[in-house]
Amino acid sequence: MKPGATYGPFPYSPIHRRPRLEWPAGARVALWVIPNIEFFSLSESIPAGAGGSGAKPPDVPAWAARDYGNRVGVFRLMKVLDRYGVRGTVALNSDLCAQHPEIVEECKARKWEFMGHNESNTRRLNELRAGRESRTIRSVLDTIAKATGSRPVGWLGSGLQETWDSLDHLVDNGCEYVADWCNDDQPYQMTLDDGRTIVSMPYTQQLNDKSAIERRLVSAEGFQKMICDQFDVLYKEGAKSGRVMAIALHPYLIGVPHRIGAFDAALKYICKHKKVWKATGSEIAQHYLAQCDGGRASPKSSARKRAELRVAGGRR
Repeated sequence: MKPGATYGPFPYSPIHRRPRLEWPAGARVALWVIPNIEFFSLSESIPAGAGGSGAKPPDVPAWAARDYGNRVGVFRLMKVLDRYGVRGTVALNSDLCAQHPEIVEECKARKWEFMGHNESNTRRLNELRAGRESRTIRSVLDTIAKATGSRPVGWLGSGLQETWDSLDHLVDNGCEYVADWCNDDQPYQMTLDDGRTIVSMPYTQQLNDKSAIERRLVSAEGFQKMICDQFDVLYKEGAKSGRVMAIALHPYLIGVPHRIGAFDAALKYICKHKKVWKATGSEIAQHYLAQCDGGRASPKSSARKRAELRVAGGRR
């Protein structure tokens, strides 16, 4: 993407002027749940943008709250998603693969999908030294592939942050969709300067416990109502053209005892409706692409092919 661009690498597209988008079995809404499973080093400052105080490490209160999510909260969240047959699409900090492999094992057992989500949530792509971004993205995806046996095809940047070069680096490294651009209720294609494409998936800053609960101090019951109200609107609109309903969750926030019940109730409300497709990020992106003209994403890059061979134990 060229520096100084005044609009994104995609045309403006009013949603009511698009072709009808259809989901499997006539579903109106594709339910996409994204647990952000993150690692924060005790020796690094948790920036204010990540909900920390920015205090000199060790910032014990901020760090311990997040560690609670990995020790306790994530397993409560797993039980709720299991109850309703929902597979998560994990936005995974790759440092967690070595630090807490038990969590990765539990996700794999549930056949959850993994997205790249930087190495740690204390490090953002737009804060890296010059020349480090491509290597960091490749390292994140390689690490997750080695730990899970499957190379991620999706990416959610830490803090949703990118540089002018991020989309190119993501496609270079085999990513097929990116979730940083929260500007739609349907997927759409982004076209890079060289003609390659990547799908933008409609992640959310609204139905996100971090922005709602941590930043805007919405109560657990208020967050439950937000989820249900948003679903009602999207379900109605989805009768004409399919919608994606993303719910972004952080185990240290939604996984505490006094909030998990509210999320359980919201998910129960959604899942009692018949025309809901419980899907992962790659499933949604692939189904969307099948309905586009040509129905194809960018061809697999040589980097992706080499990475897949490494995971499979083959030769370059």
